[in-house]
Amino acid sequence: MLAGAAGGGLAIALMEVFATFAAFPLFAVPFATSIVLVMGSPEAQAAQPRALVGGHLVSTLVGLVVLTVIGPGPWAAAVAVGLAILAMQLTGTFHPPAGIDPLLVVGNNLSWTFLIAPVGAGAVMLALFAFVWHLAVRRYDWPHRWW
Repeated sequence: MLAGAAGGGLAIALMEVFATFAAFPLFAVPFATSIVLVMGSPEAQAAQPRALVGGHLVSTLVGLVVLTVIGPGPWAAAVAVGLAILAMQLTGTFHPPAGIDPLLVVGNNLSWTFLIAPVGAGAVMLALFAFVWHLAVRRYDWPHRWW
């Protein structure tokens, strides 16, 4: 338990450093609950790399499409989150923390670059961090499968 807690704290600290370095305060937001899941329940299906990376990418993409088609607003945000849940289920990438991504996209009128950085880059960095942490510190075989 202590290793998971320490890993989670360190991962959040690293994400905050990247957010400060990139001068992009929203950098860490999509990943805070992902870190809790991946470090605290690494055996969960939603904590595996396919769900972690794929869920964030799929959800963000849905948010960007909804923003482009409908525009910003509370109804667009609701539609985006609902469609993101459906898209993650259909693609086998269900990762509940990624549900905030379309909300961030629509609510903040974010550009398509948000898909690449911070979402794509951050999700991959988190998966790599979790792999190294679980292997080196916890001596835990993570992930159960990469894809």
